[in-house]
Amino acid sequence: MSTTTFVWKGKTAKGENLSGEYEATDRKEVGEHLRKQRIVITSIKKKPKNIELTFLQKKSVGVKDLSVFTRQFATMVNAGLPLVQCLDVLGRQLEKPYFKSVVQEVMADVEGGTTLAEAMEKHPGVFSDLYVNMIAAGEAGGILDIILSRLAVFLEKADALQRKVKGAMTYPVIVLTVAGGACIFMLMFVIPVFAKMFSDFGGTLPAPTRIVMALSDFLRVYWWALLAGSAAITFTFKRIRANDKGRFITDKLALRIPVLGTVLQKSGVARFTRTLGTLIGSGVGILQGLEITSRTAGNRVIQKAIEDTSQAISQGETIAAPLKASGVFPPMVTQMIGIGEQTGALDEMLSKIADFYDDEVDSAVEALTAAIEPLMIVVMGTMVGGMLVAMYLPMFKMSEIVGG
Repeated sequence: MSTTTFVWKGKTAKGENLSGEYEATDRKEVGEHLRKQRIVITSIKKKPKNIELTFLQKKSVGVKDLSVFTRQFATMVNAGLPLVQCLDVLGRQLEKPYFKSVVQEVMADVEGGTTLAEAMEKHPGVFSDLYVNMIAAGEAGGILDIILSRLAVFLEKADALQRKVKGAMTYPVIVLTVAGGACIFMLMFVIPVFAKMFSDFGGTLPAPTRIVMALSDFLRVYWWALLAGSAAITFTFKRIRANDKGRFITDKLALRIPVLGTVLQKSGVARFTRTLGTLIGSGVGILQGLEITSRTAGNRVIQKAIEDTSQAISQGETIAAPLKASGVFPPMVTQMIGIGEQTGALDEMLSKIADFYDDEVDSAVEALTAAIEPLMIVVMGTMVGGMLVAMYLPMFKMSEIVGG
């Protein structure tokens, strides 16, 4: 039986005005739902159908949006509000249509008797394995508000870490794009004007000038080949990254890049320790925690090290020994994890390591920025300045060219 979205308005017993949307087969079903919520109905109408540009709707939820949702959810659960009411309130205030529809579907499932974890599991694009497993642990232990608070902290720190790494990558990309765009503009439109002027005078031009003029001619004639080549390289790289072996090789090479590799390694360690520490502290088993953590590692080399560790633990080994054997994790990390295992405070130790490596990522990003800034200035100056010098060199010999 098809359902229709109804827009309703009503009041609470205290006279507070409320409004919202609800999917049902008819108005009667909406009325029954609202009466169960102890809402005095003032109006129920069918929602007008809008023309939706579905190709413009972003069907994904960012870490920041999810962290805000989780923080508000935790506050409401801690205040003693029922889950359905929490989800209803949160769903109504969300601005992104996709996220709003997901929360409404979760609310409908919970209202129908499904657990919160099972309802969220139906939407893997929004709620990850880590999120769902922690919610399940919170429901089972009767500490859902505490788990939601931990999830909120985890997501906030994950978002901060993500922004740090992206920030480190943004600067060189912008500088190279600007420098490349300036060079292409000069080669396509500026250099030909100089070339025509020099050809009118005749004579032998300096070697740098001839090279730049040849590059200009090549770009103007074979620009399509350069575009095709760029597209082919991008396609090939994506195909390599599409399979496990290719992704492992490229991730391994990325970790070996000077300075940048350090940022990637430290952010990977911070993510691993933060995720595993949060899971273990929430009551998730070590093997299940490692399985979930491996899927959120963000780097295939680190993922393989975690998977090998999980396999070794299932055969009776400790967590520290296989991590050390992988060579991916620094000695300090494995030693602190070993101490955490021995003292029975592994989750606390993992959280301390994560806090430490969050600061290390800050330092590594600063070092990367400090190393990149002068390098980018030199690259940009060489590319743009080199062409300008090449074009002005003949002017110093203009008298000789005229005389010839």
